[in-house]
Amino acid sequence: MKTKSLIRRLFGCLIFFVSCRHQPPAVHSFSVADAPPVNRAKIDSTLNAIKKLIRSGDVVTRTGNDFTSQSLASLNRRDQTFSHCGIANFEHDSLFIYHALGGEWNPDQALMRESFEGFTDPVDNRTAGIFRFNIKDQYREKLISTVQELYREKIKFDLAFDLKTDDKLYCAEFVYKSFLHATDSTVRFNHSFIRDFEFIGVDDIILHPLCRKIAVFNYGIY
Repeated sequence: MKTKSLIRRLFGCLIFFVSCRHQPPAVHSFSVADAPPVNRAKIDSTLNAIKKLIRSGDVVTRTGNDFTSQSLASLNRRDQTFSHCGIANFEHDSLFIYHALGGEWNPDQALMRESFEGFTDPVDNRTAGIFRFNIKDQYREKLISTVQELYREKIKFDLAFDLKTDDKLYCAEFVYKSFLHATDSTVRFNHSFIRDFEFIGVDDIILHPLCRKIAVFNYGIY
């Protein structure tokens, strides 16, 4: 129990300081290698190209350009590329990402609904990605309904990182449990462990056999 409590405190401290097998087809890869100041026009062009590839229900990932994000990414057991994830949805021609975030940039700790541009802003991030699950259309529709309902309920961020509770959720747990509910638990996920501490990492989402990479992009400005 002491080990589990210690690891949860580690996760919580990191979050507090954060500012934040189907054969896949060819993966789109984008890179914007500008030194500061950021070439905003080029960045916006890249993001617009990415947006054309996204569908509602896609998983969107990112890694911040700060030490905390890199530390969180390193806690993934299999793939340490990304530190954060959310679920995309188009609403009246605008693209939003629903995601669970703790720390000073989300003082009330409630589930966030953020623009795609805000979620992937190169000022704060170095890498982002788009991933898609091969699930039935009715499951995808239920997925969107689920995340919107959780957003309306103002579900709080889970600083305890307790996978067994549902009243609070951390980022990968939010995505994981949304997919479980939407698919009536027919889509199962790998669980990660650090000793006896059990959790869902971002890599447990994106490495799922039903999930394929749609696009990755690296800003190259760090």
